[in-house]
Amino acid sequence: MVSLPEIKRHRTHKVNVRGMAVGGGLPVVVQSMTNTDTADVQKSYQQIKELFLAGSEIVRVTVNNDDAAKAVPKIRELLDRDRLSVPLAGCFHYNGHKLLTDYPDLARSLDKYRINPGNVGFGQKRDRQFEVMIEKAIEYQKPVRIGVNWGSLDQDMLAELMDKNGQSANPASADEVMREALVQSAITSAEKAEKIGLPADCIILSAKVSRAQDLIAVYRELARRSSYALHLGLTEAGMGSKGIVATAVAEGILLQEGIGDTIRASLTPEPGGSRVQEVKVCQELLQVLGLRSFAPQVSACPGCGRTTSTVFQELAGSIQKFLDTQMPVWKAKYPGVETLNVAVMGCIVNGPGESKHADIGISLPGTGESPVAPVFIDGKKAHTLRGDNIAQEFQALVTEYIEARFATGKDRAA
Repeated sequence: MVSLPEIKRHRTHKVNVRGMAVGGGLPVVVQSMTNTDTADVQKSYQQIKELFLAGSEIVRVTVNNDDAAKAVPKIRELLDRDRLSVPLAGCFHYNGHKLLTDYPDLARSLDKYRINPGNVGFGQKRDRQFEVMIEKAIEYQKPVRIGVNWGSLDQDMLAELMDKNGQSANPASADEVMREALVQSAITSAEKAEKIGLPADCIILSAKVSRAQDLIAVYRELARRSSYALHLGLTEAGMGSKGIVATAVAEGILLQEGIGDTIRASLTPEPGGSRVQEVKVCQELLQVLGLRSFAPQVSACPGCGRTTSTVFQELAGSIQKFLDTQMPVWKAKYPGVETLNVAVMGCIVNGPGESKHADIGISLPGTGESPVAPVFIDGKKAHTLRGDNIAQEFQALVTEYIEARFATGKDRAA
């Protein structure tokens, strides 16, 4: 018998982010980041709200200057006013020690601090400034993501590793040294934070690169050498299909291996475009892997010469749009509806079989087939639709099925 591999989350440390537990074998959490000027309270609030309502469970904001630091508590007030309990993570570079010290309301309002060890300062100031940020996290009882990035590595550490590698009898490649520097920077920084007094269960690690193979290699090592919770993110993934594919491949492989406790898709949106797509990509990635369910899914065939009609394409699109539109209402009314699978197939070859595998499915007539569309519910043929109103009739059947199956929250197997 062929069986699916069991996906086990490896991390032992469980981090609390505004009452939400991360790591420790718990479901993977979806994260996103704003691209508004944080100092613009209204625009930042609106984008955070949009991301949160789309399903982002943590939203990160840039805190890069005094105006941004002053704005964060105001943004938090607006979110609390509207009962949007979204955890806010503050992203700091260079001056985080000063901002957290000068603005106590900022330090209190954030639910997590993100510190890049390569960007906390230079020379002799670096260690002290890192220490100040960790001390603030301890004072306000906030978790910290220690996030290294190959674009801003600790140059002293990198130079030291390069020198040692150059003296080796079997030197590694420059890329291998770079990957090792990422791993060491993340782990040694976390160990420093623990020595200062930050508990291990308040630490999340990340190591951002922009190539899929590098990300996979680095995170495998982070998982092997440490037990901290891990945040996955392919930085600068890119635009459109390239960014989506790269993110899905790199993060999907790691998630399949049980590596990763929070994830983000760092996609470049179209100018003026919504950031919501990065949330949807993360949700769909987790749902495709069977790790979490967020919304009902529609399976549909790609079409071929046997399916010259566009009816099945239009029906698949309209059903998915219908499900997406109804989810905000159904989520509270029908517990478990997010696990629903609907099939819309275009001909008799695979249509009936695929429809039987879905919770509810329809097999539309292809070229030369009888103008009838059998509907299968829970693996059995339940209806046959004919005529010009097949789409509306099938949508009604989907609604009836949802009401019958999920009104009490019971699965059909119960």
